[in-house]
Order: sequence, then structure tokens, then C-alpha cells
Amino acid sequence: MSLSLGETDVSIGETPDGRRLLIRRRVDASADAVWDVLTDTERWPDWGPSITAVDTPTRYIAAGTTGRVKTVAGLWVPYEITTCENHRWTWSVAGIPATGHVVESRPTGSVVGFEIPLLASGYAPVCARACGRIAALADRA
Repeated sequence: MSLSLGETDVSIGETPDGRRLLIRRRVDASADAVWDVLTDTERWPDWGPSITAVDTPTRYIAAGTTGRVKTVAGLWVPYEITTCENHRWTWSVAGIPATGHVVESRPTGSVVGFEIPLLASGYAPVCARACGRIAALADRA
């Protein structure tokens, strides 16, 4: 099954964390430029529709990075980066495994994507919007 939310494709597939809803969008920028946007905590509020601020000891994430994000509801929620390698990172938010973030290199440009637990499929439009924002930020870099 595959469908489209504008320029973003949505499908179900296997990930290192099991079966997930995959949100993917082609980006004209390089994988490294997109990865920089995804891992720079100062830019999370620029592309994450549900995040308004980030409090963390380091600007760029790595496995084990912890901090907290402020949601659009005004709540501060703790997070921990659980994996971060090979252009893919995952996190737990408030102790709950959440979305995976991935960048795939292409001969021209790249693909940015999110891996959402199937039970959180209602989050797909938010991730599709984030993909568009990430593409715009990476294209400007």
C-alpha cells in the first residue's frame, strides 16, 4: 500500500525497529545537508511542527544524547536519542519509543523520511509537513 500527501509518499514497510509507517520525500539537497538539518537541535523547531523549543547540552545529537523539547501545547517533554548512525536516528520521548528519522542518498539529491509506529499513524500529516520543511531548509544550506 502506498499513497501520497502532496510531494510526500506514505507506505508501510520494515525498518530496524519493525513494521512502520514510512513517510518519504525527495529532496534536491545532498544527504549530508539533510542530515545536518535533522541532527541540529537548534533547527528542530524550524522543521518540527510539534516542537517550539529544545533544551539540550549539545547542539548536534548522537546516541545517548538527552534533553527536552517544548511542545506546541507548552509542555516540556524529556527525550533520549536511542540510535544515531548511518544517516538514521531514533529517539524515545517521555520514555516511549517514537519516530525514526532517516536520510537516503540518491544519484541526484536525497530522500528524507520518518518511520512512525503503526499505532501513531495519525501523526503522518505532521511528518509529511516536517519533510517539506526539512527539504526547504536543506535546499537553502
